[in-house]
Amino acid sequence: MMKQVLIETNLFKVNPRQISEGMASPSGNPLVEGILATAGEVNGNQRVYSPDIWKREIDKYQKVVEENRATGELDHPDSSIINLKNVSHIIREIWWDGNEIMGKIEILPTAAGNILKALIQNGVVVGVSSRGEGSLKPMGNGMMEVQDDFNLICWDFVSTPSNPGSYMHLVKEGIEEVKTHNLNKVNEILTDILCANGTCPVF
Repeated sequence: MMKQVLIETNLFKVNPRQISEGMASPSGNPLVEGILATAGEVNGNQRVYSPDIWKREIDKYQKVVEENRATGELDHPDSSIINLKNVSHIIREIWWDGNEIMGKIEILPTAAGNILKALIQNGVVVGVSSRGEGSLKPMGNGMMEVQDDFNLICWDFVSTPSNPGSYMHLVKEGIEEVKTHNLNKVNEILTDILCANGTCPVF
């Protein structure tokens, strides 16, 4: 089977106060905690990762965390390469809670990290998304099983969780209004950041 880039996204629930009043790293950067992935369950992309595969990959990834290399991007490409100019965060701790993989993440004071921080502070819903390479095996009913050749690359922060229904708890009117609200909020925040020095680029 041919390996491909596999991207899986979970809703990352962060209280905006967690940024301004919550934990901080020794360097003073904000820290957030949340669920990175769930083992043994069908995800929003109709894929299943066995607990054994995730255990193996998390054991390997612990060394990446310890070596201060567990970085990720704000919005990720369909690539196996982490682009350092887009890095927004670094995972400081990773552990298991039942079948859920948990992480403590430091938001870095990079260009992408400052955007991520501003989005969370303003209540914009973000997703945390694993990026890896591996092959898939059909299980029937549209479901796919991730095979043993899977290799975890990193976790990125993204705008849209794999399961669109994750937005529905935000407003009663429905998913389309929530998406529009979030996009408008993102545009406002980006404009504020880009124009902070008194000059604005032409859009």
